[in-house]
Amino acid sequence: MNDQYFLVAVNSPFNGSLLTYKATPEMASVLKRGQLVKVPLGKRVIDGCLWGAIDSSSIKDPTKIKDIVEIESEVFLSEIECELYQWMANYYHYPLGQLIHDVLPPFLKRPRKLNFDQGAGIPLDLEMNEEQKNVVDQITAYGFDVFSKWLVHGVTGAGKTLIYLELIKKIIAQKKSVLFLLPEINLTPQFLKTFQTYLDVPIYSYNSSISNSDKFGLWKLLQEDDSPKMILGVRSSIFLPIKNLGLVIVDEEHDQSFKQDDRCTYNARDIAIKRAALEKIPVILGSATPMVETYKAFIETNHYFGLRKRALDARLPSVELIDMRGRSKIESERMIWPYSSESIFKIKKALEREEQVLVFINRLGYANYLQCNACGHQFACPNCSTNLKYFKKRSELSCQTCEYKQPAPEMCPECMNINLAPKGFGTEKAYEILKDLLPEKTIERFDRDEIKTFTQLENVLDRFHKKEIDILVGTQMLSKGHNFKNVNLVLILGIDSQLNFPDFRSNERVYQTLTQVSGRAGRFGKDAEVLVHTLAPENKIFSYLKNHTFEEFYLDEIPMREMCSSPPMKKLILIYFNSKSQESVIKESTNQANSLRALAAKHFEEVEILGPRPSMIEKKVNKFTWSLMVRSSDVNQLHNLIKTFTKNYRPPHTISLKIDVDPYYFD
Repeated sequence: MNDQYFLVAVNSPFNGSLLTYKATPEMASVLKRGQLVKVPLGKRVIDGCLWGAIDSSSIKDPTKIKDIVEIESEVFLSEIECELYQWMANYYHYPLGQLIHDVLPPFLKRPRKLNFDQGAGIPLDLEMNEEQKNVVDQITAYGFDVFSKWLVHGVTGAGKTLIYLELIKKIIAQKKSVLFLLPEINLTPQFLKTFQTYLDVPIYSYNSSISNSDKFGLWKLLQEDDSPKMILGVRSSIFLPIKNLGLVIVDEEHDQSFKQDDRCTYNARDIAIKRAALEKIPVILGSATPMVETYKAFIETNHYFGLRKRALDARLPSVELIDMRGRSKIESERMIWPYSSESIFKIKKALEREEQVLVFINRLGYANYLQCNACGHQFACPNCSTNLKYFKKRSELSCQTCEYKQPAPEMCPECMNINLAPKGFGTEKAYEILKDLLPEKTIERFDRDEIKTFTQLENVLDRFHKKEIDILVGTQMLSKGHNFKNVNLVLILGIDSQLNFPDFRSNERVYQTLTQVSGRAGRFGKDAEVLVHTLAPENKIFSYLKNHTFEEFYLDEIPMREMCSSPPMKKLILIYFNSKSQESVIKESTNQANSLRALAAKHFEEVEILGPRPSMIEKKVNKFTWSLMVRSSDVNQLHNLIKTFTKNYRPPHTISLKIDVDPYYFD
């Protein structure tokens, strides 16, 4: 018998990574689509995934076809996984073989015994209200054995978790598994505790805190065992090979953490929808502040649920804007900046009531930068086009885009002046002011500078729930889905820096952040208040927050999106060119912009090419980045143009290329 020929998706960065290899009849008899193999490429042997057999008559010169070297028996891809990866490679214009091996866990010969949490299966002790019952009843009536997608858009504290639990229990009763996607690891302890209490199945977590051994062990288990399970994970868990999957839930669907920025720039929310379609099962998206694109796609369908009131008869918090203009001229106010006398007074009153307080500021460090009061010198990163952030506790200047650090200077290197002024503020400054004002209270920071491990994260949250911490000062880590029983006062500082950002999503991001952070207050029935410190109280974004109205925000946002031809009106793809040479990257991005415009004019008339322009931070880690925007309302023309470009473009060796489909923000 003759050799047989196969297409193999090789783990290589070049696009169109399907190459032809041959196998002996004996090897061919055990090969199947999705099998992992090792194949020669040049002088190396690399990983690949067998993609399918091809007719030997199509082979022009069999002597040039190399042999498959080895079959990897430990891991393989199902037909649905193959379809999902093929769709992703096409949609995100990313090499198929590299994509597959990017998402697979590290292979281990002897993974240790896999740990899991066994749910106690305690009956639910909460009654659903009419809004919650309606969601569960409609999704159940539609059926769990067909593809459907649903948006549960509930105000913060509306009881989305109870809806999820009721539906999860129905799926488990059918002996099927559930995948629950979280935007970030810091929400894991809260949901893990809930699922451990109310579900009677093994519960597995999948995130950066678990070892490679556990990742591989879980991957193997899921491939082989079809008994019902609950999988709780971050974005990469969407690729887990769960057998007998019955439901996918994406909580906080709007969150930017679902979008991967490097390698294949996928959005786990969109992959969840595609996977549910392939599996023929429901997918539920949940958010208090859905993306504008998501809201527009669902609002006029029967698969949209708007939950207008909080569960347990809790009321939404009142919102007070504190105008910070001119405060620096008042000595007493300057001493407590970035706080105000009003906010300090209300913090003290909340603590007198034995309540806890959250302070949100989405910036790390003590100051944004240091500046010489004499000559104005600022301390810039030598590797990036950014100023160094000042960390007082460790007496250090640090770059937030690379790993450059240096000791905090004692004097200006330009004029030798010793008066260096910290400009701006972050969590460290906000924390220090409160420690000085309230020395008898327990105040802690909740940010990635202070919390570096999952154990630390669990410890702080546990102590806060036990009321051992009076005030938490934190970043975005505070804003996402936490259910704090004793918090009825939330302060929001420094939000102005995100207003009027040169990005079509800036208003949306600010509104989402304000709403999510505000939603941590008053979730258990007491009157609650949110104080927002701002230099722009007249900005309309604050009226949406005070009125708790997403619809008003949406109706004002859509005309702006139409005016600037942004999503959801048109689809966007960004092409990034990166090089150590600024001259090279400008020249190459300009040349390719001209080539793409000529290509679009000839074959893809509905596609616009904008740019090139430098990234927001043009220089990062000694490399310069410029980008092009490709925009169209015709999705097919848009992707066909990019497909033609990637098929024919071979960047110079000094240039690296990244394609970002459906970008979340403009870098």
